Amino acid sequence: MGALFSFMIKCSQYPPPDTVFGYPDTSNTKEFMKMTKVCCLNPISEIGTKNFTEEYVMTDTLGEADAVLVRSANMHELDLPESLVAIARAGAGVNNIPLDRCTEQGIVVFNTPGANANGVKELVIAGMLLAARDIDGGIRWVDANRDDAAISKSMEKSKKLFAGTEIKGKTLGVIGLGAIGIEVANAADALGMQVIGYDPFLAVSGALRLSRQVKIVEQTDAIFEQCDYITLHVPLLDSTKGMINRESIAKMKDGAVILNYARDLLVNDDDMAEALESGKIRRYMTDFPNEKTCHMKNVIATPHLGASTAESEDNCAVMAVDELREFLEMGWIRNSVNYPSCSLPLEKCACRICIMNVNRPNMIVSFSSVLSQAGINIPNMTNKSRGEAAYTLIDCDTVPDESLIERIRAIDGVRKVRVIHY
Repeated sequence: MGALFSFMIKCSQYPPPDTVFGYPDTSNTKEFMKMTKVCCLNPISEIGTKNFTEEYVMTDTLGEADAVLVRSANMHELDLPESLVAIARAGAGVNNIPLDRCTEQGIVVFNTPGANANGVKELVIAGMLLAARDIDGGIRWVDANRDDAAISKSMEKSKKLFAGTEIKGKTLGVIGLGAIGIEVANAADALGMQVIGYDPFLAVSGALRLSRQVKIVEQTDAIFEQCDYITLHVPLLDSTKGMINRESIAKMKDGAVILNYARDLLVNDDDMAEALESGKIRRYMTDFPNEKTCHMKNVIATPHLGASTAESEDNCAVMAVDELREFLEMGWIRNSVNYPSCSLPLEKCACRICIMNVNRPNMIVSFSSVLSQAGINIPNMTNKSRGEAAYTLIDCDTVPDESLIERIRAIDGVRKVRVIHY
C-alpha cells in the first residue's frame, strides 16, 4: 500500500474522489502522538470508524474533540471548542451545521456527496412505480378486506379501482444532475422512459456519466411543459426554495406527478394542496412529511428514507472518515462545503503548516515573511480560495518553533493554524 500511495502522489496532485489509497505513516509524528480525538454526535457505521488508526481515540465530550462525525444532530446551538478543526457530515445535506460560524472559526466542514446516491435513486424509482400503479391503494384494500372469506373472488371485482399506468414510454424530467440526479436519469432511461434533464452547473465528469439518451435542456420550463413525471434533485437555496409553486405548476401537463426526495421546502405546500385538489397534479411523492402534506389527498409520503439503507450508511461513514484522515494527516481538503478543495503532493519535508485564513491580498506574503525571517526554507506551498475563505499549505524544511507559529496566528485574517510534523 505504501508503494501504491507514493506512485499515486507522483502521478497526481490530488486523487480522484473514487480512488482508494493509503495514508502516510504518522506513527512517529508529534501531531498524532497526542492522539487525535474524534466525537461522534450520532451513531456512525463501524465500517467507517474502523478505518481510524490507533492514533485516533473516540470521545463523547465535544469540548475536547479535534474532529466531529455527525449525521442529523443539530449543531447550531452547540459551543464549538477551539480544538475543533473539522466536521464531517455522513450525508449530503449540512443544514444541521452552522456553516458561517465554522468558517469564521477555521473549522472545515465536509459532506459525502454521492455516497448515498444509489439508495436515494432506488427510492425515487419506487416512488414513480407507487404513483403509477396505485400499489398503496391496493395494499390498503387488502388490509381492509382481510377478514373476507371470499377475498380471492371479490378482489377480481375490486382491482379495477386500482388500475394504473406503466412508466415505460412516459417522460421524466430530472431537475438537478448531481450524483443522485444522474443515477435517477440513467435508471429511468434503462426502464424505457424518455428522460429530460436540467442543470445549469452540470460538471463535465457528470455529463460523461449520463446516458446519451438523456436530453439536456437549458430552461426548467421545458421540463414543466413536457414531462409526465418531475423529480427534484437540487440543494435548498434561495433560488430553489419553493420552485414548485402555482406558477410552475400551471405550466405542467394535467395529471403530472411530482417527486421530491431532495428537500422539503423546494415545494410550496399550499400551492401543491390546491393542485392536488383540482387534479392538476395527480400525485405528490415526498420523503418529507409535515403537518400539511400529511393531510393532503393523493400524497404518498415516506419518513425521510432516502439514504436509510445499510449500504448508504456504510458508504457515507467510510467517505467521511477518509475525508477527515486526509485533512488531519496530510492537510488535504476534499468535499468541503465551506472551504476550497486543496492538496499538495507529499514530498520530503520536516512539517506542513495548514492555515485557514480570510481571502485577502498579501496573506501569503505575510506567512512566508515570518518563516523566511527565521531562516526557514519553503520547498513547496499552495493557496486556494472559495469566496471569502482561503486555505494555505506550506511545507517547511525546518520545524518552526511555537513562537513562529504564534506569530502566524497573530496575523490579521488568520482563523486557525495547524502543524503536521513528518
